[in-house]
Amino acid sequence: MFSNWNELIDQLQHSLRAMGEAGWRGFDCAPETRAVIKAWAQADDLETIRSDLGDCRRCKLSQSRTTIVFGAGNPKARLVFVGEGPGAEEDRQGLPFVGEAGQLLTRIIQAITLTRDQVYICNVVKCRPPGNRNPESDEIQACTPFLKRQLAAIAPEFICALGTFAAQTLLDTTESITRLRGRFFTLGTARALCTYHPAYLLRNPGKKRDVWEDMQLLMRAMGLDAKTAKSKDGG
Repeated sequence: MFSNWNELIDQLQHSLRAMGEAGWRGFDCAPETRAVIKAWAQADDLETIRSDLGDCRRCKLSQSRTTIVFGAGNPKARLVFVGEGPGAEEDRQGLPFVGEAGQLLTRIIQAITLTRDQVYICNVVKCRPPGNRNPESDEIQACTPFLKRQLAAIAPEFICALGTFAAQTLLDTTESITRLRGRFFTLGTARALCTYHPAYLLRNPGKKRDVWEDMQLLMRAMGLDAKTAKSKDGG
């Protein structure tokens, strides 16, 4: 299985090159088909990915959602935050992390001397699970190709996975967030750091210090000025 769209295009180009070297001299394609193939070779962008997502009905979450929450922020951000899924306020506004947990995430971002406009924020699933339940495996599977395309289009240097489902999905693991947090993983060309989800911090404020330690690690890796950090716990 190809890990992202660019990898598929690279493999297709390699195959066509090999066929040419073996004596093939092209294909008799209609102009419309050639235009589609040419579009495939062009770089993916967030606008195209959102268009491809459309009025998504790929899983049962579409039956209860109000709005698809695609993502928001800098399309060329150095840092991408990936959460679990939209909550009630996100479902209403169509924007990620705008509820109470989102307000805490905003303060965490400010604490590491950045703003929401400088980063990109998205979720593993794009539609709200009913009652804010955990996303199920088939729902994650339906959304993951779009998440991977988002990350490939942005090409961030750093990714911060917020919570168990983001960490496990991105790293393709069943390890707990407690075991995954506090260290970097290689994810394509990016360095991925896992930490607790802001919603978890609202229920367990004693874990804010752990998240602040993770954010300090992230700041050092990104070359941000830890001396100007605004909070010891991101809250």
